[in-house]
Amino acid sequence: MDQSQGYGINELEVGQSAEIERLVDDEAVRKFAEVSGDFNPLHMDEDYAARSPFRGRIAHGALIASFISCVLGNHLPGPGAVFQGMTMRFERPVRIGDTVIARATVTEIDVKHRQVKLACVCEVEGQAVMEADATVMVRKRRSASA
Repeated sequence: MDQSQGYGINELEVGQSAEIERLVDDEAVRKFAEVSGDFNPLHMDEDYAARSPFRGRIAHGALIASFISCVLGNHLPGPGAVFQGMTMRFERPVRIGDTVIARATVTEIDVKHRQVKLACVCEVEGQAVMEADATVMVRKRRSASA
């Protein structure tokens, strides 16, 4: 597949998956806070977060969810796909220094409505930190130049 074109609806199969790996470091958390405007001290202030039930800083849940957006928009279904919705469940916190693997797997394909449902998971050291169900609209087919 030409990465710049994304998959057309007829090129997808149930069970197909893609994943990325991202390090959640202090810089990523600070940049996300700047973009989102979310400066909750649980994410930004080690002294404050140390007194919380988490006993230290944790990453924004929305930052972790954005890794799924990366998989869907860049890899599967890829460029041209339109994110229609996602239901998320956070299982455990992601800490500064954790490496997250974000994976999406096709579970349903509705050719008529050009919709694809995907089971998504973000993991740290093999343990789920977030699970989600996503719905994406996909083009009928790749452009002729693909």
